[in-house]
Amino acid sequence: MKLHKEGLKIIPAAFLFILVIDAVIYFFLKDFLIFYLLIAASLVLAALVVYFFRVPNRKPDVNENHILAPADGKIVAIEPVFEKEYFKDERIQISIFMSPLNVHQNLAPVGGEVVYVNHIPGNFYCAFAAKSSEENERCSTVFRMKNNTEILSRQIAGAVARRIATYKKPENTIEQGQEYGFIRFGSRVDVFVPKDVKINVKLNQKSVGGKTVLASFS
Repeated sequence: MKLHKEGLKIIPAAFLFILVIDAVIYFFLKDFLIFYLLIAASLVLAALVVYFFRVPNRKPDVNENHILAPADGKIVAIEPVFEKEYFKDERIQISIFMSPLNVHQNLAPVGGEVVYVNHIPGNFYCAFAAKSSEENERCSTVFRMKNNTEILSRQIAGAVARRIATYKKPENTIEQGQEYGFIRFGSRVDVFVPKDVKINVKLNQKSVGGKTVLASFS
């Protein structure tokens, strides 16, 4: 277990903010019982900030016949859709909702070449809402496998998430299960797969990034 590089930017600032608040609490409330409750709450908050940016020591289950989950979370949608940003045809959309307590790094669902990266500003509706897929701030990344099959993974900001980080650019190569991005706090990832794949997950199932097989090729 280690801390993600995004946390190295946020954790010091968060701790400084908590320290200032604790100093104010001490100055005004040190003689009252509520002082101890508020200090305890601030310690819990500090621990949660660190916990959020954790990166587990996890080896992805690499298999070129599998499309792996790009994130930890819960499967909230499995449905045929018309993907109009890149493919402009019908695909199966598999959506993973990531709560603030999930690991928030995003992993490549397949290995190959990054052929498309597009960040689109937008709203910040709750990430579990269906409309967040097309109306929220988002970044779409397309991975082209060696057999030319393309998989789109779309990072979507939520009501709390306000920063989407994507580390790969077009023409970069990437291995299956390798990190390609990170989303701060609650968010969502949509994966668009071909219609002829076998879906291996069910609604409300928990997903583990780099481990859970979303779909497989026949």
